[in-house]
Amino acid sequence: MGLFDRLRGRRGTGGGGRDRRGTLDRASGSADLAHLEGFVATRRGVEGYVEPRTAVTETTILLVAADGEWTRRRIDGPEIARKLSRDLAVPVYDAQVTGYPQRMRDWTARQRKDPRPPTPRKLGEGP
Repeated sequence: MGLFDRLRGRRGTGGGGRDRRGTLDRASGSADLAHLEGFVATRRGVEGYVEPRTAVTETTILLVAADGEWTRRRIDGPEIARKLSRDLAVPVYDAQVTGYPQRMRDWTARQRKDPRPPTPRKLGEGP
């Protein structure tokens, strides 16, 4: 059984899963899991930070690489975030308890100062 199969087995309202009513957000999907797995596979020193479900968003996991680059995706609850972290061999923390690492804020600040150049467009293409 693959990683996605194991994680998908606990989703939904049947079979012990959680009910999505009460938030305005969509559930996580295989694309979210694939993105997280790809992020870990292509960066070093990745750590996970579990962010709690709110009235607006589902539970999310924020992954931060050693250089401070980060990504955030929906996940089907804190238990699944911890399981994913174990499967990917990534340490995981509760964002409400530990906060976020300074390297993440530094990376974001660098991106704002030196944004990537816009993608060149051909004449007549939209904005």
